[in-house]
Amino acid sequence: MAAVSPRELEANLLMKAAARLQLIKDEWEESSLAEKDDALVYNRKLWTILVTSATSAESELPQDIKNNIATLGVFVFKQTMSIITTDDVNKIGVLININRAIAEGLRSQPADAE
Repeated sequence: MAAVSPRELEANLLMKAAARLQLIKDEWEESSLAEKDDALVYNRKLWTILVTSATSAESELPQDIKNNIATLGVFVFKQTMSIITTDDVNKIGVLININRAIAEGLRSQPADAE
């Protein structure tokens, strides 16, 4: 079994969260509040871990990247709360697109850039 790099793991988790959100978006009217909440909470927890890890003092990321991730994380948290409070399915697409874009970026970086 081959080891998965941290970047690949992060990309996989972001894609998993995006897939869960996409399923909820596609089946919004049929989904229960608990199902919607589960997908949104999973994504929020994932982003909490990503932001905490990326912005920690131990992170070797450049400060501008740390700032960008923190800003993006705040946006994701606000968007999530907005979806919960307004029950607006249209706002989920933004979270899906962010997760997919970040995952693609993680996967497109050369391995020696880690």
